[in-house]
Amino acid sequence: MASDPKRPKRPFPDLRAASKSLAERLAAGARRPVPSSDGAEKGAPEGGPGRSGSGSAGGPVAAARQGVANPPPRPVSPLAARPSVAAAPATAAPRPLSIPIPPLRDTGLREFQFTAADFDRVRKLIYQHAGISLSPAKQDMVYSRLARRLRATGKASFADYLELLERGDKDEWERFVNSLTTNLTSFFREPHHFPIFAEHLKKLDGRSPIRVWCCASSTGEEPYSIAMTVVETFGGFNTPVSIIASDLDTNVLATADKGVYPAERAERLSPERLKRFFLRGSGSQEGNVAVRPELRRMVHFQRVNLLDASWPVKGPLDVIFCRNVMIYFDKPTQYKILSRFAPLLQED
Repeated sequence: MASDPKRPKRPFPDLRAASKSLAERLAAGARRPVPSSDGAEKGAPEGGPGRSGSGSAGGPVAAARQGVANPPPRPVSPLAARPSVAAAPATAAPRPLSIPIPPLRDTGLREFQFTAADFDRVRKLIYQHAGISLSPAKQDMVYSRLARRLRATGKASFADYLELLERGDKDEWERFVNSLTTNLTSFFREPHHFPIFAEHLKKLDGRSPIRVWCCASSTGEEPYSIAMTVVETFGGFNTPVSIIASDLDTNVLATADKGVYPAERAERLSPERLKRFFLRGSGSQEGNVAVRPELRRMVHFQRVNLLDASWPVKGPLDVIFCRNVMIYFDKPTQYKILSRFAPLLQED
């Protein structure tokens, strides 16, 4: 780009002079007293502004005593001379706890001693008897559930209680298994299963009977959900479908057979299903709902241990609901049980 010959040239600034001027201004700013928050002036001797008090550790008197001429003040940043900029007070880092808090299982605060060896024995017993695989994370759950059995049997330690089981006490074995089984369930717990089931029933129309096995009955919500789907598919309670519902836990089977639930357990059902399949309790049963007798008669409950050498349920079967029990088994046990299911199913 060509320069304009008529435009006067601006002289370059004298950088040396500008640097000297800046240093002088910085030095002057450093000598200027800075008022502190309590009204006193920072950087001034004790005698006041412009005085050389005898007690000042950093003033001219102290410098003279050391045989050193008054040194010129060091230039500082202009920001440091501004009274509006204050440094945040230093905060000491928190000291870590010197004593770690031990987990509950090591504190000795429990009613009964529960060692790692006790837990391993429980895991082996429930696995051998019911195929249930307990992870190490279940240790607290196992303690809280079995501690009730120690109180009920009057045993002073887990070693004594487990010895009772190993001697073959049949009644206590049942209570032991009932204590450790997990009964998480709800009506239509896996909602995507039931439309598929309904479509399969339509394909089997004309076959009689159609036999369905729900092998994880728990307290009955799943088999009754199966029965509701059957009624809705066939348009009434008179259907060719027979439903067998089994579980290992005898306590939950008794609840399932009664078919009475707190109303909140059925609150996620549609108003149409509630009206069609349930009765509302009154009097002493207020707050409960009961499965209608017509629906209850469609389901037959019985105890089955899937690890037993033989099952009371025989083929041929058309449908087996097993997901909600298989999730509690390890892979080898799942394979073993599924291998026994397959021959029971008849082809479509």
